[in-house]
Amino acid sequence: MAQITAAMVKSLRDQTSAGMMDCKKALNETDGDLEAAADWLRTKGIAKADKKAGRIAAEGLVAVALAPKIGAVVEVNSETDFVARNEAFQSAVSEIADLAVTVDSTEELAAAKTASGENVKDHLTTLVGKIGENMSLRRMARLTVSEGAVAGYIHNSVTEGMGKIGVLVALESAGDVAKLEELGKKIAMHIAATNPLALTVDDLDQDLVAKEREMLKAEALESGKPESIVDKMVEGRMVKFFKESVLMTQIFVMDGERSIEQVIADESKALGSDITMTGYVRMGVGDGIEKKEEDFAAEVAAAVKGA
Repeated sequence: MAQITAAMVKSLRDQTSAGMMDCKKALNETDGDLEAAADWLRTKGIAKADKKAGRIAAEGLVAVALAPKIGAVVEVNSETDFVARNEAFQSAVSEIADLAVTVDSTEELAAAKTASGENVKDHLTTLVGKIGENMSLRRMARLTVSEGAVAGYIHNSVTEGMGKIGVLVALESAGDVAKLEELGKKIAMHIAATNPLALTVDDLDQDLVAKEREMLKAEALESGKPESIVDKMVEGRMVKFFKESVLMTQIFVMDGERSIEQVIADESKALGSDITMTGYVRMGVGDGIEKKEEDFAAEVAAAVKGA
């Protein structure tokens, strides 16, 4: 049996970020072989990660990465907001966002190679073993333009390029790219604030439109007015719904006067070049995830009792 020295333990800890006792145990298990001990720790880390995989991860970070004519936004989840402020987690999210610029889907991103040599999915699994919380790549989106710019914005920024809400805006135009990026960022900030349902009326989910119309009709009928009057009331209220819910007809939050469509038209004139907004993405941390409410004090008490 090889003698395990403090220097060996420290070296393994520096290499793997595992705890001192875990490093010592790994070296004992592998007769002092540093490489084998690192593999042993990784294996144990994966085992720990598997146990944590069923736990709800609804916190985390959204990150935006931009390149000429391309933008990507990713959501990487963790169990707590505390981990979202961990430098190792942030570094991983930043690298994942940069990789997202080069792929077309979340599945491709999960399989993309990181600087560690692992793919994104395995890299996060290794990180679970080190940090001790479940985390996962939830989704990504990418926008491109053939000419023009893709602009991005992070709301509630935690660090550079990542935070709680990420927005991308794609503008097709032959105009000045810097001006387009400036316009795109302003529109992205508007989108972060208003969370529109669609770019245009035609892009709205028709099931959602039908449900809204039915609800408004039921409300109008409660007034006791004739159905012919009710129908006119409903159409008037639907116009208001479209104006408030569709990006192009929303009033720009930065001036409170012009619609987004008019803002783009005015900028087109100023640049002397047509501008077409071809798409946007708004991604918020934990959107649609049912969060489990935890009694933290009870959880700590249970952990102490089971220790």
